[in-house]
Amino acid sequence: MHFSFDEALARLPGPGGERFVSLLSRGTLMIELYAPRDNDAQVPHRHDEVYFVARGHGVFARGKEKYSFSPGDVLLVPAFESHQFEEFTDDLAVWVMFYGPDGGEIPPKTPSTR
Repeated sequence: MHFSFDEALARLPGPGGERFVSLLSRGTLMIELYAPRDNDAQVPHRHDEVYFVARGHGVFARGKEKYSFSPGDVLLVPAFESHQFEEFTDDLAVWVMFYGPDGGEIPPKTPSTR
């Protein structure tokens, strides 16, 4: 399957004003393009997710932490963790990849000591 950034962006906003477009669903992987405008009203999700910043700049709040972001950055959010894009430019667009089981990946066990 192939989809371009420009083709995905041309599908926004959706018919109900949605600021995301679903592009692929295969197994536990779901890929979307998300381009909020004015504010980011998303709520925590049931799956782990990765954002790849395609364009735009701003601040990403995850839990109590905040990070500046720009094109090319990657942001990881575990399932159920609060997160939002803040103080972002009007051209913000991010690829979003949800993956893993409902509730998120199981954390790895602490390595044994030798």
